[in-house]
Amino acid sequence: MEWIFEPWPWYITGPLIGLMVPALLLFSGKNFGISSSFRDIGAMCSPRTKLPYLKYDWRKNTWRMALVVGVILGGFVANHLLSTEPVTFLPEAYFSWRGVLFLGIGGILVGFGTRYADGCTSGHSIMGMASLQWPSLIATISFFIGGLIMTWIVFPLLG
Repeated sequence: MEWIFEPWPWYITGPLIGLMVPALLLFSGKNFGISSSFRDIGAMCSPRTKLPYLKYDWRKNTWRMALVVGVILGGFVANHLLSTEPVTFLPEAYFSWRGVLFLGIGGILVGFGTRYADGCTSGHSIMGMASLQWPSLIATISFFIGGLIMTWIVFPLLG
């Protein structure tokens, strides 16, 4: 059982993630994605909206909400029950009204941005690339270029 408490190597986790995409497509006909749940939550919270983006039956996508809950619960279980040293996710500064406000606004902006971009980094890089979508290739290349610019140019200037 010791292996479950250690980080798994890339040659195990990579294929597991890679096989999840075709399995989801084959067995359910659904695309893997978390950021689409932002729209589901919006439609759920505003049933009488006049916005066309939110006017649809979110009940057809309850599986996506179950996926989101599973990701959150899985992260909690992995961190608190399957880890020798649990990770602290937020600095103390976020445990205040100001911190909660920043996290809430940041979450809404990230959710909006991922929907505006038609997916998040994981969705484009995992699902989009696996289904050979040209926009996902461009998005993934852009993510890497942005990461390189931040790491090698912007962060050294700030630090």
